[in-house]
Amino acid sequence: MTNTPETGTNSTSATTRPKVSVWNIANVVTVIRLAMVPFFAVCLFLPGPGWRLTALVVFLVASLTDLLDGELARRYGLVTDFGKIADPIADKALTGAALISLSILDELPWWITVVILGREMGVTLLRFAVIRHGVIPASYGGKVKTVLQITAIVFYMWPDVPDLIRWVVMGAAVIVTVGTGVDYVIRAIKLRRVAKRARAQ
Repeated sequence: MTNTPETGTNSTSATTRPKVSVWNIANVVTVIRLAMVPFFAVCLFLPGPGWRLTALVVFLVASLTDLLDGELARRYGLVTDFGKIADPIADKALTGAALISLSILDELPWWITVVILGREMGVTLLRFAVIRHGVIPASYGGKVKTVLQITAIVFYMWPDVPDLIRWVVMGAAVIVTVGTGVDYVIRAIKLRRVAKRARAQ
């Protein structure tokens, strides 16, 4: 659930909006995506092109569920704080498992994995550090970052993709990953300042 509910000028309607259950279909899809991560990793390490293809399919299906849970959350008003936190965690778990596995298999340089996962863990810790002040939802830049990471990982898993294409897409993913990490730091600082100002009033 990467999209926040729309805000309007009618504060009464916002306060009377019925509470959304945590165990809604959008959140269930997010949890299913998280559960697919270990199965994907096991398939990737099993020998043979059949298992490699299976791992690729599982990775793509799990990645597509990110679009599904976000659409469900927006369309049916199922946005929850749990979803705002669980959705990016599920994304990070999936991409993290793929990057680490590819590095262990000597198909992806470790420095790329370290840079990307360092940013992802840093943002996750930052979210929890400021959660008492509010939830920082995923930004548009964060979604672009996710798409680039997924595309780059698919290119590394797909056989016969030219190395130049792999490096260009992965390079773009690394740049956007670092850039959006800086953006999250700025947003967290602003959120903390706003919360402190509100308490002081």
